[in-house]
Amino acid sequence: MAAGALALVLHAHLPYVRSGEAGSLEEDWYFQALQECYLPLLRALEAACSDPEQRPRLTVGLSPTLLSLLSDATLNQGFLAWLRVRRELLAEAPPEQAAAAEALAEELDTVAREWRACEGRLLERFRRLRDEGVLDLITCAATHGYLPLLRDSPEAVRAQLLTAVREHQRLLGERPLGIWLPECAYYEGLDQLLLSCGLRYSLLDGHGLLHAQPRPRYGVYAPICSPAGVAFFGRDSASTLPVWSASQGYPGDGVYREFHRDLGWDLPEEHLRSLGIGSRRPLGLKLHRVTAQGCPLEHKQPYGPALAEAKVADHAAAYLQSRLEQLHGLTNTIERPPLLVAPFDAELFGHWWFEGPRFLGELFRQGPERELRFTHLREVLAEGLPLQVCQPSPSSWGQGGYHDYWLNDSNAWVVPEWQRASRAMVRRVNRGVGSAEQRRWLNQAGRELLLAQSSDWSFILRAGTTTELARERIHRHLDRFWRLMDAIEHHTPLNPRWVQAVEREDGLFPLLNAADWMTRP
Repeated sequence: MAAGALALVLHAHLPYVRSGEAGSLEEDWYFQALQECYLPLLRALEAACSDPEQRPRLTVGLSPTLLSLLSDATLNQGFLAWLRVRRELLAEAPPEQAAAAEALAEELDTVAREWRACEGRLLERFRRLRDEGVLDLITCAATHGYLPLLRDSPEAVRAQLLTAVREHQRLLGERPLGIWLPECAYYEGLDQLLLSCGLRYSLLDGHGLLHAQPRPRYGVYAPICSPAGVAFFGRDSASTLPVWSASQGYPGDGVYREFHRDLGWDLPEEHLRSLGIGSRRPLGLKLHRVTAQGCPLEHKQPYGPALAEAKVADHAAAYLQSRLEQLHGLTNTIERPPLLVAPFDAELFGHWWFEGPRFLGELFRQGPERELRFTHLREVLAEGLPLQVCQPSPSSWGQGGYHDYWLNDSNAWVVPEWQRASRAMVRRVNRGVGSAEQRRWLNQAGRELLLAQSSDWSFILRAGTTTELARERIHRHLDRFWRLMDAIEHHTPLNPRWVQAVEREDGLFPLLNAADWMTRP
């Protein structure tokens, strides 16, 4: 067996998309992630776990907003009906796509059976895999707030962290020790806030470690310890590029399913509306293959499931062989067993790269044959090897490597809005409130502030996709925040029905505590 190990890390996150409208675009985001990513991922892990020859290990970050969606019984009641509509739409596929449509129909049927079997309780399945040692479950900031842009009010950063820790423990039964920092974004002093919230390890993009002071003697191939006592792992680009890159990696292979060609764009809009789908949009019904790099969408060829399945096994073998060669080379150059850390967005596996969950299953199946050891971050730290003390570098894993993707001409306007609202929240909390009703309003104001801070909306504004939705969400949450704060500050009357509607729609984080925004020495 090669010295060293491979630590795969998946970050599972969706913004809080509880719009209350059946058939909405936001509902589609969530249900597609269930169907394409989270259920197939659990299936692959459980299959690997049931084989005594395999030793699957995986770190998975479950964001608090995703946990809220997964535990929302009312929202999840609509999933089977959503699947049935897509099952019916597959009958509209042309004859040349019959094999792809039949395979996708079988997958939808499998997902429906799995959903019924566990009664939609996916969190119990994640917990079971954690308890068996397969998963290391870590958290994220409460609403995926981009923490370097919230640092103007340290209390706002602390509230994101404390709310996350509390929600993770409430829904998963254990306080998290690790955290996926949103966008892997770090700034000086953040480690002290992490430690104060009970968080002991995280991970950064490679340059977060390589530009640390002093420079780590083992580069990204061993974790470091910050001066505050938080361990940080660094992303290894050689272990991630083949998996995430559509242009240079496996997902761009011509036999794999094409992401951008969707039956939802091809069917008549009137037909979609008759099924409760308000407009043309991606429906998760993709029946074409990549075909070739640069191939126009109208020339994409029908998807062949058997060819794709065979290619997955080949690519898993190639990936494992490359990692083994990498570990063997590192063993001869560094003084401790090398660690390869490969972090990804979980939604890459199944949503963006349809074959991704099967690729993971193949890694775990072939790993023992090739004598490659998988590990997760908590297991690495439990080994007790000494860590070099270094100050991590400010960084992110976004384009450019720092903060410019979330602070540019398209989205910078929201930062002063966050700062103004955060300062108002801190002032009000420090002064206190009188009545039980005001405390209730203040807690709801905290939820609205957290929701407005989601980095997802800034990302959408920069990417230029569904920008009106992103702007509407930011303004909606900020408007609700200020209306609640005005009622507290100036005793402005609030319509009880409006308050109840807001609490129902934005009713996540039931244990939220406004005192988290209190200034501390």
